[in-house]
Amino acid sequence: MSQPHQQPHLTRWIIVAILLAIAAAMVAPTFAMQFEIGGEIFLRVLKMIVVPLVVASVMTGILGMGDVRKLGRPGLYTVLYYLATTFMAVIVGLVIVNVIRPGLSVAEEQKARLIEEKPARQQLYEHLATQTDLSDEAIAKAFGDDEYIDGKNRSMTRILRNLVLMLFTDNLFLSAVETQLLPLIMFSIAFAGMLTTMGERASLLTSFITQLNDALMAFILLIMRVAPLGIFCLVAGRFGMANAQGEFLAELSKTAWYSASVFIGLAFHAFVTLPAVLYFFTKRNPYRFMVQMGQALLTAFSTSSSSATLPLTMEAAVDEAGISKQSVDFVLPLGATINMDGTALYEAVAAIFIAQVVGADLSFAQQVTVAITATLAAIGAAGIPEAGLVTMVIVLTAVGLPVEYITIILSVDWLLDRFRTTVNVFGDACGAAIVEKSMPVVESTG
Repeated sequence: MSQPHQQPHLTRWIIVAILLAIAAAMVAPTFAMQFEIGGEIFLRVLKMIVVPLVVASVMTGILGMGDVRKLGRPGLYTVLYYLATTFMAVIVGLVIVNVIRPGLSVAEEQKARLIEEKPARQQLYEHLATQTDLSDEAIAKAFGDDEYIDGKNRSMTRILRNLVLMLFTDNLFLSAVETQLLPLIMFSIAFAGMLTTMGERASLLTSFITQLNDALMAFILLIMRVAPLGIFCLVAGRFGMANAQGEFLAELSKTAWYSASVFIGLAFHAFVTLPAVLYFFTKRNPYRFMVQMGQALLTAFSTSSSSATLPLTMEAAVDEAGISKQSVDFVLPLGATINMDGTALYEAVAAIFIAQVVGADLSFAQQVTVAITATLAAIGAAGIPEAGLVTMVIVLTAVGLPVEYITIILSVDWLLDRFRTTVNVFGDACGAAIVEKSMPVVESTG
């Protein structure tokens, strides 16, 4: 167990590390790029413990209830919270993009150039696989190979069917290797629930799972000691690479109004919508809560991965925000997998932006389709950097927009991804605080 009074000190060091990394990337981008390997090592160490942590923590959360039948209310509230806040984020995004109308600011010559240079669909498919560090097979498996490549049969029913299938796997070890957390979570809930019915016969296994979870949390505390250094390397390497290419600022200026729309939407959701929901249900000071989760939020910005950030999110939620371990163990692993407020908001803004660029006037019904599809697609998005680019294909195809125009936003997506991941993680933490109130055995678990 970490000591809460150390948190502000470590948070300050992480902030300093990020600022120094950005400064180094701006002044000496080639030098800053040399830190990329250090950042990659830090990211891999975080990802290394995600799978065992998710399995152990979810099982510990279920076992802590004592009876699997007590899972009903907190489980229902968790799912309802994630669906509701994700849909709220989409609505915020749609309102912002319809007010600002960023697509109208794109110059006509740029539109013409984009039309001439748009890549073939298969080239885009391969580019997205590269951008997200996913193989073609992994992307195809998530939404169906024929759907992704050919853009056919992409109905709402088909999307829902694939989301349901994502809950289950025929090979747990393969899911672990590919960091497919949803089927692992489903197995952990079912297996731990069964253990609660076995009494003393499962006491040894129950003790092992609990001790494993405690050991993993202790390991996370060791990682936190080097977090500022790892975060410096991550940010310096990525920002240095962008600045070294010499085109980032130029590309950002071309999509300035689009980027501003995303930033405004994310800021509104993070500083208004989520705090209002958190205060309504818990009466917590939401901005103090945000400071308490500072380490996790800064790490989310640095890694662009809610899954990689999960270990530090869980540590901060328990030790700094004071959320019960039982709620954290159950809610946060699920949130890192299906709660993607920032991603959903971004996809809604991007879809309408692309529609405005190509001159498509989407009706109210089509914008409702965008809202629903963005919500469902975000749930299916992997908790990895730039996974929203993959699910964006679903949203565009649902309203008949050309997926090739994703190229318009590729140059700035890596930066926007850091902010939407931060919003995703904050939404997860708020969910853990809210669902804690429905945990029937919080007091008895100590």
